[in-house]
Amino acid sequence: MDEKDLRTIVEEVVKVLGQKGLIKDACSSLPQSAENARKTTIGTAGKVFSDDWQRQKSPISPMEPGASPQAPLQGDAADAASEHEHTGLSSCPQCAPVTRCSEKDLKALGADRIAICRPTKEASSVARFVDHTLLKPNATQEEVAKLCEEARSYCFASVCINPSYVAFCAKALAGSGVKICTVVGFPLGSTTSTVKAIEARDAIANGASEIDMVINVGALKSGNDSAVYEDIRAVREATRGRVLKVILETSLLNREEKIRACIVSKKAGADFVKTSTGFGGGGATVEDIRLMRETVGPLMGVKASGGIRDARAARQMIEAGATRLGTSASVAIVTHAAEEEKKGY
Repeated sequence: MDEKDLRTIVEEVVKVLGQKGLIKDACSSLPQSAENARKTTIGTAGKVFSDDWQRQKSPISPMEPGASPQAPLQGDAADAASEHEHTGLSSCPQCAPVTRCSEKDLKALGADRIAICRPTKEASSVARFVDHTLLKPNATQEEVAKLCEEARSYCFASVCINPSYVAFCAKALAGSGVKICTVVGFPLGSTTSTVKAIEARDAIANGASEIDMVINVGALKSGNDSAVYEDIRAVREATRGRVLKVILETSLLNREEKIRACIVSKKAGADFVKTSTGFGGGGATVEDIRLMRETVGPLMGVKASGGIRDARAARQMIEAGATRLGTSASVAIVTHAAEEEKKGY
């Protein structure tokens, strides 16, 4: 059963339950109080998640192709519309896709501010390269909340967290422009391709926009490049429209294996190759970043991760060809680098 069939089944179940009065229709025209209103969204894994925290109201009405733009609702009409539930589907009168809205309506929504992060704390230009990372198994919700606040304050590229915290971070960082990155097949990479693909779909359904998967290291070292390719390709198929990074675990590979891993990752359609999990006994090195950049060429992303703890190391990785840095020492790096930039270093 593919995703389209699963979605159709879910929609039919919801429809039948609504007809029996067990649930309210998702696009009901009946106003509800803020206390009783509930919203749901169906993720790519076919799971239904509560969306109560995300109560962004849109005054935009849908436009059919060729139709003239409609002005935003005003006054009582806007107030009434804001009380109605909506699902984000094109069939809902309050959920017009952005591509079908007029320029005037987009500006009314503040489209020039969408997904733009404005730092509230001074940071260096290195911040835009950083995946602010917290992957330790004993990370608490309070620590993850702090991670998100720091990411918002310094405008890091993303937060990189374990899958169980994806939904929490997606809620905390909604509208900030900071991406949600999570890991798949982590940290060993030895789960099957099917499991990795399911993990990726589940993460995306919960709000992830970037997936860092661990390569099947044993298959690569066995010379089974075909298995490595199929493994990556399975996750690539599950992450269409999202960024996919492939973790090579370079500390376990020799030079020839690193090159093969990069070639297979690029062939399978990954967006980045990444050095390490941080759990494999070694981290990123300047030599590995140079080798990876030379192998994948100028267009594919290269992420340095593992052991990057100061501004000097971060800059060396970027100079060697890294376009993303995975580190838990992000705040120290970008604040110290900011001081260096002031001095002209």
